[in-house]
Amino acid sequence: MKSNSEAILKVSALTKSVQLEEKTLELLQPVNLTVNTGETLAIVGSSGSGKTTLLSILAGLDLPTSGEVYLKNHPLHQFNEEQRSQVRADHVGFIFQQFLLISSLTALENVMLPAELANLPDAKQQGLALLDAVGLGERAEHYPSQLSGGEQQRVAIARAFITKPDVLFADEPTGNLDTKTGVHIADLLFQLNEKHGTTLVLVTHDPKLAQRCQRQVEMDSGVLKEVKLNNVNQDELPAHMKVG
Repeated sequence: MKSNSEAILKVSALTKSVQLEEKTLELLQPVNLTVNTGETLAIVGSSGSGKTTLLSILAGLDLPTSGEVYLKNHPLHQFNEEQRSQVRADHVGFIFQQFLLISSLTALENVMLPAELANLPDAKQQGLALLDAVGLGERAEHYPSQLSGGEQQRVAIARAFITKPDVLFADEPTGNLDTKTGVHIADLLFQLNEKHGTTLVLVTHDPKLAQRCQRQVEMDSGVLKEVKLNNVNQDELPAHMKVG
């Protein structure tokens, strides 16, 4: 999918630090990053490099120590939890490595939940359509304990798309899956992303998954080190995505 020149995420001089006894741990050095509408971006790096911390701040799940982060022009760094929660409800979808399905709800009820919380119409119809899209139409009434890991992640993907989010954040979406299942999940993720025109920002250790995004940024000890473009014609890119 081609991105347009409108920034949907913009980060400026972002830092994050935590106090451990008498020592300050710098999780993020000053980070500057722009993500355009429709862009697919992979955040890569070793464990402890700061990539999940950055993802959490971009999604409004955490606040930076300093700096600015805008999502759909909303200044998340200035918002309290209630305000950030509303922005997430209006604009954001999530996919997590651990699936985070509610065990007491069926697959369909898990998918419907974000739509119901947002008082969106036709939640059941939309939920069934999305379960069909991820190949689980016949498993709608099954509970998470009755589903394999790959099936649970497919439910999580359907749940993430039901509110038609502007931005989808995925934290190691294939990390708990075997290679074959992980490839299938990635196929579904990018197919739905293309269909719905969603901006995708994902954290991954999987180089093959990262290569499927238009762009990669690498975190190293809290520093945004480099930008890699994946099979993209630089002449078609906005200035912030060009290298060299």
